[in-house]
Amino acid sequence: MSAPVAMINSGATAKQKILLVDDDAAIRQILCRLLTEEDYSVLTAANGVEALGLVDTTEIDLIVLDLNMPLKDGWETCNQLCVRNPLLPVILITARPNQYFSAVASGVSALLEKPLDFFKLLSTIQTLLKESTEARQAGRNERSTTFCYVPWTP
Repeated sequence: MSAPVAMINSGATAKQKILLVDDDAAIRQILCRLLTEEDYSVLTAANGVEALGLVDTTEIDLIVLDLNMPLKDGWETCNQLCVRNPLLPVILITARPNQYFSAVASGVSALLEKPLDFFKLLSTIQTLLKESTEARQAGRNERSTTFCYVPWTP
């Protein structure tokens, strides 16, 4: 089991923290580099157990979570994250087909299918991080139409 890695640049203003959870080291490396270049502070975890440990000890602004992982899969991790902090934006990423209805029912903010469109991922992250706490609360209460779905298209 690999240890969580923090990629944090020092600066005068606090950067928004994104937790990236994926068991594929190459995906973590690519997305970590992409998000760091976009001026986010990025924490990574290789599985749900590591992710939940980080969420318990660190203030996180948004989570990008893969569904297919060892030890604790994405759905189980997602459920525990939503119980611990229901207003924390979670973006599910997956190569699994037919996850739309499960994602909507779970209360996550977005579902993006692999292979990822990096521009859509960044746009989704920016939109969710700009969303107010009140809008998130209203969305959770009403299962609002702010849910973002980006299917894979060949």
